[in-house]
Amino acid sequence: MEQALQSEIYKIQKPEHWAGNINDAQLIEYIKESEFSQKQADEGRDYCYFLDKIYYTSDHENSEYACLAYTLNEPANLERASVVDVVLEENETYVIHRISVLRDGVLVDKIPDTKIKILDSENQSGGGVLSSNKKVNITIKDLRLYDILIMEDSRIKVFTDRDFLRKGFSKYIWIGPDSYWAYGKYKFTFKNDRERTIAYKKTFFRDENGNVLEPEVNHLKKGEEYVINEENYINFVDSNREVSPFIDFATDANWKELSNYIAPIYDAIFEKSSLKEFAPDLIEKIDGINDKDEQLQFAIEYVQNHINYIYNADEMNGYKPQEPSVTYENKQGDCKAKSVLLKVILDSIGIDSSIVLVNFNTDFYMKYYLPSLLTFNHVIVKINYKGESYFVDATLRDEFGLIENRGFIFFMHYLEVKPNLELQIKPPHRFSYYAVDEKSELIVANNIGKLNLTTIYKGNRANNMRKYFKKTNKREIIDSWNNFFFHTLNYNNDRNGTDLRNIFKDAVIEIVSDDKKLNEFKIEYKTTIENPYYTDGKNNRFLMYFDGNIVKNSARDFMHKDITFWHNFDNERFEIQLLTDQKIDVTEKFTIQESTINNPYFDYTSRKKITKNGGTIIIDFKPLINLEIPEKDFEDFRAAHHEVADSNFGIGVDIIEEGILNKLKFNFKKHFN
Repeated sequence: MEQALQSEIYKIQKPEHWAGNINDAQLIEYIKESEFSQKQADEGRDYCYFLDKIYYTSDHENSEYACLAYTLNEPANLERASVVDVVLEENETYVIHRISVLRDGVLVDKIPDTKIKILDSENQSGGGVLSSNKKVNITIKDLRLYDILIMEDSRIKVFTDRDFLRKGFSKYIWIGPDSYWAYGKYKFTFKNDRERTIAYKKTFFRDENGNVLEPEVNHLKKGEEYVINEENYINFVDSNREVSPFIDFATDANWKELSNYIAPIYDAIFEKSSLKEFAPDLIEKIDGINDKDEQLQFAIEYVQNHINYIYNADEMNGYKPQEPSVTYENKQGDCKAKSVLLKVILDSIGIDSSIVLVNFNTDFYMKYYLPSLLTFNHVIVKINYKGESYFVDATLRDEFGLIENRGFIFFMHYLEVKPNLELQIKPPHRFSYYAVDEKSELIVANNIGKLNLTTIYKGNRANNMRKYFKKTNKREIIDSWNNFFFHTLNYNNDRNGTDLRNIFKDAVIEIVSDDKKLNEFKIEYKTTIENPYYTDGKNNRFLMYFDGNIVKNSARDFMHKDITFWHNFDNERFEIQLLTDQKIDVTEKFTIQESTINNPYFDYTSRKKITKNGGTIIIDFKPLINLEIPEKDFEDFRAAHHEVADSNFGIGVDIIEEGILNKLKFNFKKHFN
């Protein structure tokens, strides 16, 4: 066997006692053809003869074992099997027990044909993110089509002193196996060797009619195990419409117990942290700011922009927060360290705040999970100021504004690091400002259109647009706006294939202003358009301005049986004016059509002012956000968005051409269309 490196990162040895031992004769016995396996072969699918997985947890380690045998009948699977990457956490060991193939009925040991390399895992290695993960790269030579590959391995994570949460608590999520494969035998075992009882909760399991069953909670004491054993098994989960069944295993506890466990750990840090002692220069800068609002803004932006964010993903839950004096001196820290430093600064200026545990990636599932501190993967700060609560992510950069104007973080569940608290729900929210406030004018004279657009972005939109203009080439930005107007003015239907730069020849876009306190970013776009009318197949001319971004297709197209729709839209206001030197049809339905929608989850109005030469529409959209739309309300919610899409997201005007024949044609069309 070729070895690039031999170390504790990987080993080649027999399985641990808790995993058992399978000999060669048993392996061959397990690999038997059947009507079920033949059916998979007839359908051209690869087949897994057996998969045996074990998760073992004790007060000293978390380990996973797997033994499986599967066909290599498809070239793509053969290619994937030949090179395998295993990413390991810090202090985790990958143990190879067996790599073999069954070829023409003969078991062949492939370990001598295996090359192993140890690499630094490059995942998430940029942008201030540091990773101590290692990647074990396994290359198996001379695998052949129609081999049956047998892999038996383990991952063993032995706890160190700083893995205090993992020593005290266990959490593991079982999810059904890959739906591509058919399994002759599928077995999963969870073994509890901890002193404390582990609860497990079965969620999104279904009856024979596909209906979701009520969650089921049971417990495992030390030495007990939970087993799933299936034969001739295919996981038929429709991943596009259904949540896969899962089992949450977690050390038995409630949220109050967990908050009482974690709160003293943070309190001990705060009790010995004095900003005056380790950052007198920072105190001096803050004292030089007379306005409390501006002091708060300074504190947030100092930690966000001047303290480098370093992030070791797998150890986020593994150790105590870094002391703020160390974070300040080194000018770096993870989310815990940055959040703790921010709270210490806020304490020094008399602003109430607290540390908050969140997991944005699994926020939807939090209501289904068992209570566990290991559910969370991120730390932010909750700030209570002038009767309002705000949430600030200290790891972000280039976020601006006084507290009420800063970016809004969308999530629902969080645990505040204080004693005797339950898991909390962030309430629904209505913005006090428009994230987009836009005014557009298209004025046409002598078949030349002057198009002007002014947009004020605020909150998240201001932060994102500011970054976009900073990082993007100016020509690329103009092309993006040109493409927007190409569709908004309906030119894609009468001059498709035309170079946009030949339509919007003199297009320019500029930053008009950037207010870092109001967090308002204002831009202006201007261009001249020759022949600005959309012309249909019958040579009828129209001015049209329908902004597809106003239509929320994510709401209209949403289809899922289990997941509810997450409502996270912004307040928006649009004023669109079309003016021409031609007469228009002032009775056309879609020219004069207005709308008023008062759905429980958003208010939407469109109001128009029509003259003989054009029209103006004002669109106002105000949603109630940061909530899930209940299933019972969703179809009405969807229907309301369909109403917006029914020509209520812009304005179009029909041109009445000069001349008697054209007017007769127009009157005829009105009477008989």
